[in-house]
Amino acid sequence: MEEKSKIAIIYKSKYGTTKKYAGWIAIKLDADLYEISDITSGDLPDYDTIIFGSSLYAEKIRGINFITRNYEKIKNKNIIVFVVGLSENKNSTIDKVIESNFSEDFSNHVKLFYFRGALDYKNLGLLDKIMIKGLKKVLENKRLEELDEYNKFLLKNFYTMIDFTDKNSVIDIVEYVNNLCAKNE
Repeated sequence: MEEKSKIAIIYKSKYGTTKKYAGWIAIKLDADLYEISDITSGDLPDYDTIIFGSSLYAEKIRGINFITRNYEKIKNKNIIVFVVGLSENKNSTIDKVIESNFSEDFSNHVKLFYFRGALDYKNLGLLDKIMIKGLKKVLENKRLEELDEYNKFLLKNFYTMIDFTDKNSVIDIVEYVNNLCAKNE
């Protein structure tokens, strides 16, 4: 009997949304789950598949340097990255994230998934409140006809809890990983 592929899910979460997605994925894949501070580069060789998840801030993936710094150790493994942001899941968003965070070699070896997150203004830290208020000001300075439906929604619901998280959205990443593991067994 062949040994089952070992999967590590490593996440960095500031307000809990990425942690929620990481947990959903870990349950479905029977994977080991680590907050980024609880794993070292020495643990990575034990895994066949490494999934890293974090949030996006101005198209930058928080904590991705843990993976890129250890790329030489893990480049022969399945590497998947998922990011959580508020933007609608559009190919242009994914393309910008790849361009802003990955070298060409790294991007050719990594599969990226995007999940929509949540925003609860009253629970944000001071710096995040300032950034979000800046976004709101930019949107308010545009004419209404210049705004798409998503930005109109943001403006209307700015100070209320916005939650786009969806447990079913992890199905694609779970199927992708299961297919990879099946090929490797």
